[in-house]
Amino acid sequence: MEIDVPLLQNRLNDAHKYLRIAELRKRREELEELAGSPNLWDDKGKARSITRELSEVADEITAYDSLATQLEEVETLVELAADSQAESEELAEELQELSMFLIQALDRLEMRSLLSGEYDERDAVCQIQSGEGGTDAQDWAEMLLRMYLRWAERRGLEAEILSLREGQEAGITSAEFIVRGRFSYGLLQSEHGIHRLVRISPFNKEGKRHTSFCSMYVVPYFDEVANEIEIEESELRIDTYRSSGAGGQHVNVTDSAVRITHLPTGLVTSCQNERSQHQNKEQAIVMLAAKLLDLERRRQQEEIAVIAGKVQKVGFGNQIRSYTMHPFQLVKDLRTSHEASNFDFVLDGGIDGFIESYLQWQRAAVGVST
Repeated sequence: MEIDVPLLQNRLNDAHKYLRIAELRKRREELEELAGSPNLWDDKGKARSITRELSEVADEITAYDSLATQLEEVETLVELAADSQAESEELAEELQELSMFLIQALDRLEMRSLLSGEYDERDAVCQIQSGEGGTDAQDWAEMLLRMYLRWAERRGLEAEILSLREGQEAGITSAEFIVRGRFSYGLLQSEHGIHRLVRISPFNKEGKRHTSFCSMYVVPYFDEVANEIEIEESELRIDTYRSSGAGGQHVNVTDSAVRITHLPTGLVTSCQNERSQHQNKEQAIVMLAAKLLDLERRRQQEEIAVIAGKVQKVGFGNQIRSYTMHPFQLVKDLRTSHEASNFDFVLDGGIDGFIESYLQWQRAAVGVST
């Protein structure tokens, strides 16, 4: 394998620019000074924000510095190989392994460069809702939930289920969850829309092919929304109920679950994961505010044609992605045409290819429009 060191160096130089490494080094010094203040934890919210940003900035710099060190090692090995009369098999294997690791790491960094939206670095508030398809759709909703939880686990992100409503026979009718970690929203924005499943129904005694639909709703999460949007109590319908679900690490089964409906828009959010009704209400309002902010942003950008919180019918003709299990196995995104035939891998959280192709498609679309 021939190693193109100048090409790798150019890619690393590009990473230095789009990661804004020089700015990050200066910002790290500022944050370290703030984090060292004896009065840091007088304001817990501000303290958490500072320590979190410091951690993220330090991780970014460490990742870049690590790649720079690895490139130096590759250059050294290439020189050793060139100076040797006969390149040893051991040296060749080490060089190939290190260079492949470096190339893959640069690929991941370049994907990061696609995440430059205003809210891309934020956590993501997600809601899965079953649609047309009856029991199969509810089973499909549970499959999608597992797919996103496994994806988050693969990427080292934290996923917390806040609300879960079980189906009558199988699966779930809806679930709300937060994915925490840098760029969670930027990555998951590709999943916003309607997902279609085609398979032989396990709930149909005749073994006929069945089509099911679910929606995935994704908005950026805001820790503090008081200064960005006002929600009038008179515009809310607040219902309390007993939570459902398996409980355990995901959902606390209590009588304190809260569902909030925003009457002017019809947006609904719920939370049952906290210990008290008051805490569940606070969390549900935060998520509602995030949805309202996203709705307004989409209106302003003319990204959606519907208003007042109404969404597209979760059924035929509106899907963004199709998951086919019969008569063949294929997952295809109808926006980008990206597809994968390893159905089980995709449902086990292997959706990075779809996410990257969407981000590239989105950037190309913006480029054409401007």
